[in-house]
Amino acid sequence: MTRIFVAGHRGMVGSAILRQLQDRPDVTLITRTSAELDLTDQAAVRAFMDAERPDAVILAAAKVGGIHANNTYPAEFIHRNLMIACNVIHEAWAHGVTRLLQLGSSCIYPREADQPIREDALLTGILEPTNEPYAIAKIAGIKLCESYNRQYGTDYRSVMPSNLYGPGDNFDPENSHVMPALIRRFHEAARDDLPEVVMWGSGRPRREFLHVDDMARASLFVFDLDRAVYDAHTEPMLSHLNVGSGSDVEIGELARMVADVVGYRGRITNDLSRPDGTMRKLMSSDRLRAMGWAPQVDLRDGIARTYRWFLDNRAG
Repeated sequence: MTRIFVAGHRGMVGSAILRQLQDRPDVTLITRTSAELDLTDQAAVRAFMDAERPDAVILAAAKVGGIHANNTYPAEFIHRNLMIACNVIHEAWAHGVTRLLQLGSSCIYPREADQPIREDALLTGILEPTNEPYAIAKIAGIKLCESYNRQYGTDYRSVMPSNLYGPGDNFDPENSHVMPALIRRFHEAARDDLPEVVMWGSGRPRREFLHVDDMARASLFVFDLDRAVYDAHTEPMLSHLNVGSGSDVEIGELARMVADVVGYRGRITNDLSRPDGTMRKLMSSDRLRAMGWAPQVDLRDGIARTYRWFLDNRAG
């Protein structure tokens, strides 16, 4: 029986991973809420590892948010995410955990990286300023895993998803990512029969979206890979893998798709005073696909599933 600690099991990705792991008869799942275990507290993490002694760790815990949240709380984003990565990865090693999977973000790549973005674009240019603190923390997590692998022979892996969405997302009107923000905004506009919805920015940036269930499947696919197979497709100093759908969409087009799914029929206009962020961010998932993984959820179907979950769980 393998004892797996899923850090961040109540988050969107962590909960999706947990749902898929629950079907495995050979796994004992270990979880803690943030109220039960503060991952930024090294002593608390050490005491938890002493008591539970997991065989493997999946690190899906993070402080996340959209452009507004990253701009408003940069110190919180870099501090909390750095502390989580340092504490969990170090204490996992200190307690004999040889297998660990860390979940990162596509924001680790330079703002002007060639498209589609390959793993070797890491650290080759300037980051997007609006989320640089978060990106630096996630890059540090990758380098922590690589460094412990090089020095101690551990098998710590990292996966970098494109923009994720799906059940369990954060639909807060101020701090959410683009997909849940659009779903909530158009839902409320349709509910209140508003004549217009104003979008942030020009609507021209392109983004790649991946349903969280696809990300969970990819995470466990990578987690389960034989080490020889994983090592054959990565490098000691380039050990992370991209996870994406393989296609992107203009935010303006996405907005029209969400409006159609929600049933909103009013006007869509743009607030050009709001930042666009990176104009395009499409990742190459060729390495992962070469190992046999592929996404399963179509974007429009994924939006419809997410909206149904929102109606069942969050809508007012």
